[in-house]
Amino acid sequence: MDFPRKLALEALYKIDKEEAYSNIVLDELLNKNRNMLSNKDINFISELVYGVTTWKLTLDTIIQKYSKIKIKKISPWVINILRIGAYQIVFLDKVPKSAAVNESVNLCKKYGGKSVGFVNAILRKVEKSDYLELFEIKNEIEKISKTTSMPEWIVRELNKEFDPEKVNEICENSNLKPKITIRINNLKITKNELKKSLQSKEIEVEDGIIEDFLYLKNVKNITNLDEYKKGLFTMQDESAGLTALVLNPKEGESILDCCSAPGGKTTYIAELMNNNGNIKAWDLYKHRLDKVQENSKRLGIDIIKTEENDATVLKEEYIEKFDKILIDAPCLGLGVIKRKPDIKWQRKFEDVEEISKIQEKILNTCSKYLKKGGILVYSTCSIIQSENEKIVENFLKSESFELEEINNVNIENLKNKITKKGIIKLYPSENMDGFFISKLIKK
Repeated sequence: MDFPRKLALEALYKIDKEEAYSNIVLDELLNKNRNMLSNKDINFISELVYGVTTWKLTLDTIIQKYSKIKIKKISPWVINILRIGAYQIVFLDKVPKSAAVNESVNLCKKYGGKSVGFVNAILRKVEKSDYLELFEIKNEIEKISKTTSMPEWIVRELNKEFDPEKVNEICENSNLKPKITIRINNLKITKNELKKSLQSKEIEVEDGIIEDFLYLKNVKNITNLDEYKKGLFTMQDESAGLTALVLNPKEGESILDCCSAPGGKTTYIAELMNNNGNIKAWDLYKHRLDKVQENSKRLGIDIIKTEENDATVLKEEYIEKFDKILIDAPCLGLGVIKRKPDIKWQRKFEDVEEISKIQEKILNTCSKYLKKGGILVYSTCSIIQSENEKIVENFLKSESFELEEINNVNIENLKNKITKKGIIKLYPSENMDGFFISKLIKK
């Protein structure tokens, strides 16, 4: 039996049964078996786990075409064996289709009991078919859903704002493999110095769209690099970094980050302030704030003070105490699906109303901590209006705020963006995650 495929199957089974996050399950599994795996094996296992998780709905549609048994009634082991086999046949050109079928049958001999013939028959039919022919669906939303492996409710939400062609593009981009993006720590090193240091280790480096960011290729175990351990950079997507740039923090200011953990945006704010000023970093849980402190220490930052605080509960002592406030609100995370494909299977339409109530409460509460004339940035890593435009619109009806022009950042090179006064909305693209950023000023 092929060992990498066996480990991939065990990971997918655990993800399904325990609703665990794929990155956590995969890391644990690879660390446990690292001595028995080559880099090629590790890459293949990762490809299977993330690939199957990403394309699960499409794969199930293909399997259902040839199965008389409903997907929900197929055992968890067997359905994941079928998904692994179908994924290799449909999406991996480098794997011979016959090998994908044969190795899946071998897995079934150990994990599938009497289902060997069933698995063999299904995958032989998939092997001989053109899978695109399976999606002759009249309903546009259902077609986009099944061809891009995106739950129908998300497609419907996007369809409220865009035409089907744009919705399809957004869903397709959510399946792209994310780039490895890092943010240079200008407190410790210049951009050119970091590029030269990384290139000396045969790591391919490209300039990001935003000045302080780089894209890396051909890098393994990024947190083991000396440059990372010394705090010369941190991992962050450019769209997330853009929130700190829009806030435009200055040296000596007093700033509140209401939902700060694990600290990517908080530490960037500190770097932009040249580590001079005062930043309060809040989160609900101490173990998450420990991450903020850990990142701060590695990056050489000492102006961030962490506090366990619930951002929905008013703290009288902080009213009108801060020059600027960042609210990177908890959200459904639909803009970062390409990094966390589990999100689309774990989120439900019913979650939208629940999360939007929390977002509104945080915005209404934390806005009171801002001085008159101060700047507040409300952002999420989500891309539907219910979590973004509607939250801001409702807030502006009752509070003494207005949208402020975003003229301190160059966004001309950003792809898949929508901009209007005080708002940047980014949709998933090859380079960046989906994000919503709004800039408000207190009258």
